[in-house]
Amino acid sequence: MSADSLRRAVRESVSGLPRAFWWLWTSTLVNRLGAFVATFMTLYLTLDRGYSASFAGLVVALHGLGGVVSSLVAGVMTDRLGRRPTLLAAQASTAFSVALLGFMEHPAAIAAVALLVGMTSNASRPAVAAMMADIVRPEDRVRAFALNYWAINLGFAISATAAGLIAEYSYLAGFLGEAALTLVCAVLVYVKLPESRPERGASSGAGASPDKSGMGGGTEPEPETGLGTVLRDGRFMGVVGLSFLISLIFTQGSVGLPVAMGTAGFSPGDYGLVVAVNGLLIVVLQIPVTRLIEHRDPQKLLVVSALLAGYGFALTAFAGPVWAYALTVCVWTLAEIVNSPTQMGLVVRLSPVHGRGRYQGVYTMSWSVAALVAPLMAGFMIDRWGANWLWAATGVLGTGAAVGYWFLMRNLPPDAPDNAPAAAGGPTATAPRTPDPLPAAPN
Repeated sequence: MSADSLRRAVRESVSGLPRAFWWLWTSTLVNRLGAFVATFMTLYLTLDRGYSASFAGLVVALHGLGGVVSSLVAGVMTDRLGRRPTLLAAQASTAFSVALLGFMEHPAAIAAVALLVGMTSNASRPAVAAMMADIVRPEDRVRAFALNYWAINLGFAISATAAGLIAEYSYLAGFLGEAALTLVCAVLVYVKLPESRPERGASSGAGASPDKSGMGGGTEPEPETGLGTVLRDGRFMGVVGLSFLISLIFTQGSVGLPVAMGTAGFSPGDYGLVVAVNGLLIVVLQIPVTRLIEHRDPQKLLVVSALLAGYGFALTAFAGPVWAYALTVCVWTLAEIVNSPTQMGLVVRLSPVHGRGRYQGVYTMSWSVAALVAPLMAGFMIDRWGANWLWAATGVLGTGAAVGYWFLMRNLPPDAPDNAPAAAGGPTATAPRTPDPLPAAPN
């Protein structure tokens, strides 16, 4: 590709997105530059504090349990209070709890504060996703989610290497550094991001919704979207279940992989370099790969990404030197690049406008439950049978998720426009979506 073609591709990938999106993107980047706890918690507990893999798994699981609770609460807050206040509260409390965790000495205190960190750090996810869906046009959402994921991994690629070196000298410095950068994110949210929550009846009068054709003129009161509505949405909950399986696989990159490398005699710096390959590849490949997949069949993309994720981690059983571990990371990183924006776009596609916070909260819960289960799974399997059994299990999970995506996404309805705001416009209300039932089984 020539330099002119490369510049044109980059320009087309970033053009047409509203200013608020880029402030949200910047907040995400700064936040990930300080990522430390989620990446190095396992190594901190096993190598620095001398605890077993099972105890480390328990503590990281409590971190995930906090996310399970906060995902639902934050989803409701996002719809009721707004995206901006939810983000501000989540990031300010995360900064406090992360700093506090660095000073905990007693095992019970470490576990309790890890639970608190899990609650606060996951509370921002529904608000970020809902705000992004509010401010970006439907045709640009896959690209926007890809760019946001790119920011996450640009920050991760930098922080993983730097934090790995910091951890060899002072874990406390890592905790305090993450707290400081999270506070910077809170300031950015407060100063630069306007509220984006759509007002009910904005397009057809207060308390009314447009007709199902999307042309307006309807006067039927718009029904409320409660958590019960989300849980009864069969197709969406199927996506949530499959997301849990995929998350269970990907989470092993931060819980199973560091323990396996640590027991094999590698240092935190070695793990930091290996896992940084994940972020680096996403930084390099996310934009061009997204241009290739943006308008392709999401069913096939999700099936392929599930297989790549499962068998990419399964290959870790055959890794020996550091470069071999890095090679396996390359395989499952490609799965991440394809899966993340495709699945996020699917979640927004299946969510009603005024229920985006609750839908995103339930979707985020799948990752939080995986963060709860994955460390327990990794700690138990590594302590009892060895790491190779864990990597075999990821292959089974990937295969199961691929089969699930294939059946669940048959006859997926087309993505109808929701009158999302243009780059300089404000959000407008649309008719609520009727939850889709699970697809019928083949004859």
